[in-house]
Amino acid sequence: MKTKTEAVFYGEIPFIDKPVSRIVQGTLMLSYDKKEEAFGLLDEVYGLGVNTFDCAPVYGENGDAERILGRWISQRGNRDQIVLITKGAHHNQWRSRVTPYDILSDIHDSLARMSVSCIDLYFLHRDDPLVPVGPIMETLNSLQAQGKIRAFGASNWSHERIARANEYAAEHGMNGFVASSPYYGLAQQIHDPWGKGCVSLTGIKQMAARQWYQKSQFPVFAYSSLGNGFFSGRVRSDCPEMAQTQLGEAAIKGYCYPENFERLRRAEYLACAKKASVAQIALAWLLSQPLCIYALMSPVTGEQMRDNLQALALSLTEREASWLNLEIAAL
Repeated sequence: MKTKTEAVFYGEIPFIDKPVSRIVQGTLMLSYDKKEEAFGLLDEVYGLGVNTFDCAPVYGENGDAERILGRWISQRGNRDQIVLITKGAHHNQWRSRVTPYDILSDIHDSLARMSVSCIDLYFLHRDDPLVPVGPIMETLNSLQAQGKIRAFGASNWSHERIARANEYAAEHGMNGFVASSPYYGLAQQIHDPWGKGCVSLTGIKQMAARQWYQKSQFPVFAYSSLGNGFFSGRVRSDCPEMAQTQLGEAAIKGYCYPENFERLRRAEYLACAKKASVAQIALAWLLSQPLCIYALMSPVTGEQMRDNLQALALSLTEREASWLNLEIAAL
């Protein structure tokens, strides 16, 4: 039986026979040119108890993130302890790539780049609603039966499409998606950060989606959980122009708007009152939501991850959480 601390720190995902850390380390920043620095970061994060790592072929140049993560796993000999997440079927500049052919091509390339025989959790990185769910589910089930993936999920798919795909799978005696990876965090996503195909759970328009996830407790691997650095502490609410130099283009496009700077101001107030960091407050808000949450983030140092992990022990009242999200005017 899990202790209370373990239950907070780790969760369980169907078909994955090891605990999955609620805080997931992203790998977008890993560079083969800075291999030792990358290995040092992965060592520190893993040493803090984070055993789940999120990757994708489009992270880094020429699949650098997958290559260096795979090399680290091989050299450390910790494959059995690591929950390895990667993705496939991302669109390119020429076409949508959510097809059986592209899924098969991408997963075999990922396995080769990482020098592993199996991926624990495989996400389809984008969706194409024009593609029927049947061939997609058949392809993923075939890969699961071959032992090349343990479980599979959908990133940037609407909850309606996930439900439809899982209904098809159930009707045909197959396994379905076991997790979803949309954007979710305290910063409302005002515009698509990358221009096409991102799915968010924030805002009034997504209330039905949040209710579906709450009722089903379908696992949510919330990417960019700190708003691409918006709540990292690099930007202050009283100096919005800092975002232009401290944040990337995606964060500016997706999150740097007056309502989010007001959320940031309130997070700064609570951080001061609770002797916490802004990042801890934003993560505590996310983890307090009545969904089954796994928070994806990309700290670049072990110290940053250590700070983030303290959010697991930070409690917010229902009123504080509502106030942070601008649902009420005053505490």
